[in-house]
Amino acid sequence: MTKGHSTRGALLAANLPQIQNLIKRDPAGYRDEFLQQWNHYQSVMLIFEQRPDEHAEKFRELVNFIAQVAQCYPDETVEFPSQIASLLLRSFSTLAPDTRKTLVQNLVMLRNKAVISSIELLQTLFPLLAKTTSTPLRSFIRRTILLDIRTANQRSRNHKLNRAVQAMLFGMLERGMGSEMIGDKGKLRERPEDASRQAMDEAMWAIALAKELWKKGVWNDEKTVSIVALGCIHPSTKVQKAAYYFFLGSEEDEVDSSGEEDEGPDIKQLKHQRLVKKKTRGDDRKIAKAMKVVKKKIKSKTDDKSNANFSAVQLIRDPQTFAEKLYDHLQRYDKRLSLDHKVLIMQLLSRIMGYHKLCVLAFYGYIIKYLTYHQLRVTVILVSLAQSVHELTPPDVLLPVIRKIAQEFIHPGVGPEVIAAGLNAIREVCKRQPWSMEDDLLGDLVEYRKSRDKGVMVAARGLLQLYREVNPGLLKRRERGKVASMADSSVTPLPYGHAPKPAEGIDGLELLQAQDEQSLVGEERDEWEGWDVESDTDTSSSDWIAVSSEDDADIVISDSEDETMDAGMPARTGTDTAPKQTTENLATTKILTPADFALLNKLKSERSASDMTKGSRGTKRKPSAIGHVESEPGTGLSEADIMGPRKRAKADYEERMASIQEGREGREKFGSKKGKKSKEVPSSTTNRQKARNKPIMMILSSQAVRGKKRASLREKQQRLRKNKRG
Repeated sequence: MTKGHSTRGALLAANLPQIQNLIKRDPAGYRDEFLQQWNHYQSVMLIFEQRPDEHAEKFRELVNFIAQVAQCYPDETVEFPSQIASLLLRSFSTLAPDTRKTLVQNLVMLRNKAVISSIELLQTLFPLLAKTTSTPLRSFIRRTILLDIRTANQRSRNHKLNRAVQAMLFGMLERGMGSEMIGDKGKLRERPEDASRQAMDEAMWAIALAKELWKKGVWNDEKTVSIVALGCIHPSTKVQKAAYYFFLGSEEDEVDSSGEEDEGPDIKQLKHQRLVKKKTRGDDRKIAKAMKVVKKKIKSKTDDKSNANFSAVQLIRDPQTFAEKLYDHLQRYDKRLSLDHKVLIMQLLSRIMGYHKLCVLAFYGYIIKYLTYHQLRVTVILVSLAQSVHELTPPDVLLPVIRKIAQEFIHPGVGPEVIAAGLNAIREVCKRQPWSMEDDLLGDLVEYRKSRDKGVMVAARGLLQLYREVNPGLLKRRERGKVASMADSSVTPLPYGHAPKPAEGIDGLELLQAQDEQSLVGEERDEWEGWDVESDTDTSSSDWIAVSSEDDADIVISDSEDETMDAGMPARTGTDTAPKQTTENLATTKILTPADFALLNKLKSERSASDMTKGSRGTKRKPSAIGHVESEPGTGLSEADIMGPRKRAKADYEERMASIQEGREGREKFGSKKGKKSKEVPSSTTNRQKARNKPIMMILSSQAVRGKKRASLREKQQRLRKNKRG
C-alpha cells in the first residue's frame, strides 16, 4: 500500500460521515474502507452484547454508518437488518434509551431504502409497542406502523401485507386469551403479573391499531371486524371496553400514546397557576384553549349515543354465535364486572340482536332485574332493551318485561319523569313487536293521556296512536279513533311471525339498476368487466365447466307472451308487470357477476346504514298491512327518546352570550344615530349641544350654573362682550 492510500485510510477511519459521503458517490472505489468498518462493527457487536455500557456510543455510530450505506453493498450487509431486529427483540429492556431509539430509527430507514420489506419491519415493531416505556419512541413506532400500512394500500389493496399484519394482530390478541378474567369491580381489581400485563398491552395495541386503520379507511373488511370482535371476549376488561366502543361508535375510547385514557387538561390546576403566577396573555389563551377541549369532550359524552358503527356490526362473522358469547360473558362475570361495563355489553348485544334479528331469549330474563326506576343508568338500559326487540322476538318473552316496566315506572308513587320514561320504553318495545301488549294493561296505560304533565301526556298519546295504527282491536271502542272504528271488523292483524308478503326476486336489485342508470348514461360497459373479486380462497379456471356450442342450439329463449300462452302458461297482465318491469329486465337480460353482487351488498349496507343513522325520533312509520309494522333492524335510539320532551334547561353564561351574538348578526352597531345621516361626514353631537337639551332640574346643581350665580360684575360684562362678538 502506498503512502497516499495509507494516509487516506487513516483519515477516513476516524471520520465516518466523510467516508459515508464518499461511498455514496463511488461505492466500488471505497469498498475496502467499508469492509474495514464492517469488520470493526462485527467486533464491536460481540463486545456490546457482553458489556453494553462500555461501547454504546461507538456501537451507535457504526450502526448509523452501515444503515446509511447498506444499499450500496447488499451482499455484505445481508445479515445486518436481522442482527438489529434480533437485538431489539432479545435485549430491548436492557438497552439504553438512546441505543433503542437509534436501532429503531435505522431499521425504519432500511425499510425506506427498500433494503427490507414492510413485513420484516412490522414483525419487529409490533412486539416493541408493548415493551417500550418511552412515550416519544412509542409514538414514533405507532406512526411508522400506520403510515407504512396506509402507504402500501394507497394505490391498490396490498392483500399480502394486510393478511400478514392481520395475522400478527390476531396473534397479539390470542396470546392473552388463556389468562383468568379479573374484572373491574371493587376488591377484585388486582394488578396483573408482568407476563399478563405485557399480553394485555399487546392486545390493547392490536385493538387500537385495527380501529385506527378502520377509521382512516385503510381496512374495511370482515377480518378487521373479527380482530375487534375477538377483543370483546378478551380476559382484560380494558381490552373489552376498547372493542365495545368500536362497535358502539363512541369516542370515549380515545387513548394517548401511553395506552391510558386521555382525560384532557386539568382546568383547576391551570386556574390555580393563573392565580399564583404572573398574569400574562399567554396564560389566558392557554386556559381558553383548554376550556374548549374540555367542553368538546363533555359534549361528546352527553350527545346522542345512537351513532353505532353499523357497517362493522353488519360484517360480524356468525352474529348468532357472537351474541351468545357476549351474553355468556355477561352472565358468567356478573358479580365481577362494574355496572358501566355491563351496560356496555348490553348496548352492544342489543345492537347486534336488533340489526341481525337474533333471538337470545335469556337476555330478557337477565335484564329484567335492572328495570327499576332507582337503578343507575336505567335510561341506557331501557334503550338497550328496546333496540334488542324486532318482529321475530317471541311476544311471550316480552310480556314479563312489559309488566315489570309498568309496575316499576308507571304508578302514582313516582315522579312524572319516571312515568314518561316507562311509557316511552313500552312504546318503543311495542313499536317493534306489537303483540307484546295485553289489552287490560294497554287500557290502563293510555289513561295517562289525561295527565297534566306534558311528558306523560305526550308519551301516553304516542302509545295510543301506535296501537290505533298497528292493532286497534286491543283498544276500547271509544279509544280506537275514527279510522279504526270505520274499518271492517272482520279484518284481523297478521299473526306473529307472518310477513305481509313473501319475498320476490333478488333483494336490493333496484339499487343496482339505479346505480347502473346513474353511471352508464350514454356509455357502454363491458359485461365481464370486474368479473374477478378478491376472496380469501383462490379459485382457478379449472373450476369452470365448458359448454359446447352444440348444446346451445337446443336452448331457446323467448320473451314473447304469445309463446308463453302456447306453452300452456298464462300471460301476465300489464298491471302485474308494471311495478317490477325494470328489475325483471335486469335479472333476465344480464348475467350478474360476482363483482355485481359485491356492489349490490355494498349498496344495501349503505342504504341500511343511512336508514338506521336517521333514528326513529320524530318519524312515523305507516303500517304495510293492518296490525303489522316492518321495524327497521337496529334502529338507533337515544336516552332522549326514552325521557321524552322535558322543560328546557336553563342556559349558562356561554350559551346566553352565544345567543346574543347570533341575534346581532346582520345588524348595525348599537348607539345613537342622531346627526350621522344628515352630515357629509357622519359624527355624533357634541357635549355642548347635548347640554343645551338637558332638563333644568339636572343642571341646577352643576358647577356652570353655580358659577354664573357667583360671578362678579366684571365677569358678567366680559361674557356679554364675548357673546356680542360671537
